[in-house]
Amino acid sequence: MLTIILIATSDVIRQYIMSLLSSEFSMKDSDALFLGLAVTHHACGLFLSQQKYDAKTIKQAGMTSCKLTITSVDTKSKLSISSGSPYKDPT
Repeated sequence: MLTIILIATSDVIRQYIMSLLSSEFSMKDSDALFLGLAVTHHACGLFLSQQKYDAKTIKQAGMTSCKLTITSVDTKSKLSISSGSPYKDPT
């Protein structure tokens, strides 16, 4: 099986390209990419989500009745292009 990720500037163009490809090849159109990655088109761009994959994993683990909790992981960015000193040899 071969996976091709097709991104176009509009859904009309994407559908046109898909129709051309499907007239030559056996294929299916899916909004879900690898690992349950879903792509939602918005006016300002694309939104990538793994919500379906996460829900499936939680269900398989038997944790659907678990309560949510706030993460204790620090989510603030610590890297900055303007602070710190660059490596002399980045390799």
